[in-house]
Amino acid sequence: MASCISLLTVTAFPYGTLSVNLIGSFLLSFIAYGSSLKWNLPKKCILAINTGFIGSFTTFSTFSVDILNLVNNGEYTFAISYVLISIIAGLTFSWLGIYLATKLYSKVEMKAEQ
Repeated sequence: MASCISLLTVTAFPYGTLSVNLIGSFLLSFIAYGSSLKWNLPKKCILAINTGFIGSFTTFSTFSVDILNLVNNGEYTFAISYVLISIIAGLTFSWLGIYLATKLYSKVEMKAEQ
């Protein structure tokens, strides 16, 4: 049992949490903009998808614990890098979701009009 616990507290860069949060940032923006541009979903449905499914997929609490674990283990460079990468890449992935939804569904609208 002790080996299982030690595996959970390994002080490595938290790539798993980072990747899940970045994917979630992209999906949230893509679905929010895609739904407003093309799918015409009711606002309650969009809210349920975004907060219910994607919000539970991403994990701010794990992000916070990961940072505290890195700091407590003296991994200050990893902690600062993790925060900066999460914020900058998260915003970038959100922008990419908006950009892709806009490009994708604007083309669909143009084809439908022809």
